[in-house]
Amino acid sequence: MENDNFQSKSCADQLKALSEPIRLRIIDILRHGEMTVGDIAEFLETELVTVSHHLKILKHADLVEVKRDGRFMVYSLRADLLQKGGGRARQYLNLGCCRIEVPATKPQ
Repeated sequence: MENDNFQSKSCADQLKALSEPIRLRIIDILRHGEMTVGDIAEFLETELVTVSHHLKILKHADLVEVKRDGRFMVYSLRADLLQKGGGRARQYLNLGCCRIEVPATKPQ
């Protein structure tokens, strides 16, 4: 069997997890720090069960991490996922097999 430098299975799983718009929105929200499922649901104006489902997929693809804080589950981006690079404070999602440039955060 050939050496898979591209990490094809892992890369495909991560790209598949990012193929849903709500999951991209969750990744964007978590760029700003960790949040509970309820906070994310409120921010997205989406049902808790829907957000929880999408977080499970992102966790399975190793894009987010979860820890327990009392009775709450707190989600954050995988520690090495978001990286800075290039000029103008660009950020990238580093998937290992490729990287995706993330649009600059707009002031609210």
